[in-house]
Amino acid sequence: MTVSDYSTDGVDLGVETNADRAYEVIRERLVMLDIRPGEPINDDRISSELGFGRTPVREAVKRLERDRLVVAYPRRGTFATAVDLTDLADISEIRKQLEPTAAARAARTASAEARARLEALARSIATIDDGDDPREVLRRDVYVHREIYRASGNPHLEQILITLDGHATRIWCLFLDRLPDVASHVREHAALLEAIVAGDETAAADLTLAHVTGFEREIRALL
Repeated sequence: MTVSDYSTDGVDLGVETNADRAYEVIRERLVMLDIRPGEPINDDRISSELGFGRTPVREAVKRLERDRLVVAYPRRGTFATAVDLTDLADISEIRKQLEPTAAARAARTASAEARARLEALARSIATIDDGDDPREVLRRDVYVHREIYRASGNPHLEQILITLDGHATRIWCLFLDRLPDVASHVREHAALLEAIVAGDETAAADLTLAHVTGFEREIRALL
């Protein structure tokens, strides 16, 4: 499955171009390390696989370069960026400020439709089993974060956090086989989603901060 497979049926996500679709597909592969750090990005192969022309894929790759997920070298090609663990502190510093802001804003301003969507998501997340495939559990984690950012109603904040969460997820993927408690980490989101649905800004912010801090702590324990 992909992150987009967890989307709620009937939700209008707007008009998606081929470049948008290519961006989402390639981005997820980079974030989940299906395209390993340092691997080349093969425009032709991806174009053929997706059934698109090369132009949408090239547009997508340009966006991914701005996201610092790929890097282009003259006369050599484009490659997936390395996962630099020294970035953990920088990423966490920003997420500790902005993630609670997004959660509190969602609790304060989310529409009734968004609250219903988050409530259903909370019920779904609570059913995650310890024996579930860690990679699928992690994909659900990414989806939960995206839905919270979306519910905040601030597209600029949403985009910044999607980018940061992508880099954090790449770090997570490096250690996935050494993290036995991924399921419970993701199940934590159920209480957070319920706080947002209830309009409890303080609880939403506090639970989010604890979640981001816990992520950093678990990774550092393995370094």
